[in-house]
Amino acid sequence: MEQWLNLIGNFGFPIVVTFYLLLRFEKKIDHLTDAINKIATTIEKEKDKQ
Repeated sequence: MEQWLNLIGNFGFPIVVTFYLLLRFEKKIDHLTDAINKIATTIEKEKDKQ
C-alpha cells in the first residue's frame, strides 16, 4: 500500500497536468480544424464563381 501511495505522489501531478494539457490542445485543434474547413469551402466557392 505504501508503494502505491508513493507512486501516486510521484506521478499523480504530472499525469493530471498531462491530461489537462491534452484536453486543452484537443479543443484548440478542433477550432483549427473548423477554421481550415471554412477556409477550404470559401476557396471552393470562389473557384466556382470564376
